[in-house]
Amino acid sequence: KADEVSALGAVIVRALQGEGVAACGKHFPGHGDTSTDSHLELPLVEHPLERLRSVEFVPFKAAIAAGVATMMTAHVFMPALDEKRPATLSRRIVFDLLRDELGFEGVILSDDLEMKAIAAQYAVPEAAVMAIEAGCDGVLICSGDHDTQSATLEALVHAVESDRLPWSRVEDALRRQQRAKERFLTATVSARPTPPARCESGCPDGSWRM
Repeated sequence: KADEVSALGAVIVRALQGEGVAACGKHFPGHGDTSTDSHLELPLVEHPLERLRSVEFVPFKAAIAAGVATMMTAHVFMPALDEKRPATLSRRIVFDLLRDELGFEGVILSDDLEMKAIAAQYAVPEAAVMAIEAGCDGVLICSGDHDTQSATLEALVHAVESDRLPWSRVEDALRRQQRAKERFLTATVSARPTPPARCESGCPDGSWRM
């Protein structure tokens, strides 16, 4: 079954990116065999490493081989990989496994840090620092709460100023994001979204007006 998922996933990656859309593989290192919702609590995956390598990792390896632009981490706890931290906050999982062992060179994004799987145990600003430390190149904070977003930015700045977060880690994250933007924003594709300025008096199909 993992081979079937891998084959279909690779087709989707190539089709999306062939049309200039950056694809995202998620949720690493595997969220399929969980019985709880990470929006509400932290799922536990107790499979041994051998099973993870033969099933959970297989579609991600195929996506990497297909050139997937981004990967999103899972808010899951896998003791076989890290006995202390959930995947999103684990350097063993994000950097040592995804980046180093599997050789993924694209952008790594966290899942939403306001989900209870993370937020029930960690304040969002602290979780953001931990995720960047672990190897994420960007973090999601999806509620639109400006106070939380501002506090997170401040926490990241303070982490750099205190040398907790090496400047080289921040520069690496920025470079990866810039490469992804250059790859997809400069590509020649068959169709692009209508520029916002052209929609001010109505989109070409007349379906929406400001």
